[in-house]
Amino acid sequence: MTPGLRWALFGLLCVAGIFNAMDRPVIAILKPDMMADFGWTDADFGNLVGVTQFSAAFAFLVTGWLVDRLGVVRSMVAGVSTWSLAAMSHGLAHTTAQAVGARVGLGVTEAFQTPLTIKTVAALFTPDRRSLAFGVGTAIAGIGTISMPFLIPYLAAEVGWRGALMIGGVGGFATLALWLWLARGVRFDDGSTEQVGQDVHDEQEQRFGPILTNLKTWGIVIAKAISDSTWWLMTFWLPDFYRKTYDLTTSELAVPMAIAFLGSGGGALLAGWASTRLLERGWSVNRVRKTVMLVSALLVLPLPIVLQLDAFWPVAIMMGVLMAGHQGFSLSIFSTITDVVPAAKVGRVTAFGAFCGNMAGAGMNVITGVVTTAGLGFMPLFLFASVSYLLALGWFQLFLPRITRHDAEPAS
Repeated sequence: MTPGLRWALFGLLCVAGIFNAMDRPVIAILKPDMMADFGWTDADFGNLVGVTQFSAAFAFLVTGWLVDRLGVVRSMVAGVSTWSLAAMSHGLAHTTAQAVGARVGLGVTEAFQTPLTIKTVAALFTPDRRSLAFGVGTAIAGIGTISMPFLIPYLAAEVGWRGALMIGGVGGFATLALWLWLARGVRFDDGSTEQVGQDVHDEQEQRFGPILTNLKTWGIVIAKAISDSTWWLMTFWLPDFYRKTYDLTTSELAVPMAIAFLGSGGGALLAGWASTRLLERGWSVNRVRKTVMLVSALLVLPLPIVLQLDAFWPVAIMMGVLMAGHQGFSLSIFSTITDVVPAAKVGRVTAFGAFCGNMAGAGMNVITGVVTTAGLGFMPLFLFASVSYLLALGWFQLFLPRITRHDAEPAS
């Protein structure tokens, strides 16, 4: 496989991921429209987001196993097809029950994307290049997300929020078709049962038991849960923060949200590039991962200051820095999974981490709805968010005091 084909296949997976995640900025930016349609309160909206994430969280317990068992190609087909259909089902939602059903379906099917992405990176790239791949992938997703605050108000005016989600489903199918055309004849070194044989993947290897008894797994997944609670807070409630604090309209949200997601993509790209360069210079994988995590955590620490600033633009820039910090931290966790986990188990460990992250995010979104409905504002939420990454790093260090790579052969 040529380097160009590797990057093309990975790039298309990232584009599919943009359509996968399109529902998040849609419902965050168009929250007032949805609330008006269904007569929801902030608490109702928080509960809807929580239901979606609980659905995704529990689905991860199955999708990780499926991705490991099916391998990259068949998981790509299953994942993109089902999450695109689920996104399109929002066009039929005209009652709260129907909206909840569509969100549950999307949450369940979206759970393919994270383990599929991590497994694809492990199959396509050598260990020292994986951080860069994660950074490029997140940057591609960030470019797509940056366009959403500008595109979504236009789509809402033309086809409504339901139509915007249906367009995302159509885009997913188109991307899948192109990916399959490029991947024809490619053999992925992904440790799937189809590739290595059932004799290697016996029933014991296919279970979650060996993963759950490994202390490294718990170091990774709880650190992800703590840090992801802040990510989901910002993903679903940052537009609401801007509305309530600065009285912005939906169209006026475009630029500050673009700044936030520009920070997200830029932070991932910079962290991935820096990780690869430091590894090439001879730094140990342990030193690289934890240095990037520490710097990323420190970027988030000043978050509560935004509530003391009167000027809008410094706040928007600080939010971009926060998003950059999250992506640098998250990239290092995902890179660590590919460092320490055998290829045949990458999907399940990634999915279990995503399960924990989504459970934490679901809880955070429900809490946020209650806190804001009670009139307590964002200060309690931002105080926790500011220290969440340092807490996650402390937990990570406790269970992975020294990161060493698994001795499996790297991807060729």
